[in-house]
Amino acid sequence: MPAPTMTPEQRAKALEKARIVRAKRSEITTKLSLGTMTAEQALKKVDDPIVGRMKVKSFINALPGYGKVKTEKLMEELGIPETRRLQGLGAKQMENLKAALK
Repeated sequence: MPAPTMTPEQRAKALEKARIVRAKRSEITTKLSLGTMTAEQALKKVDDPIVGRMKVKSFINALPGYGKVKTEKLMEELGIPETRRLQGLGAKQMENLKAALK
């Protein structure tokens, strides 16, 4: 299905909205990596589209002590596909993720 054609004003508005979302997501990952926000605090905000649409892989990778290999190993152990987003996790997967990150 082809992308809808947008007027220049609609395109500019969409680009600005995307920029704001990326900036907020970046702010969350920075807080996680600095330790000013815990994984538990962030996971409580999964209903917020900005947090909920983060990929699980980038979320875990932002935590201190988790690099690429450790992140992939944890996701494999929990049975979470690489492309999954936080809001797409099942109840059991979310529960297991919270327990693993404590």
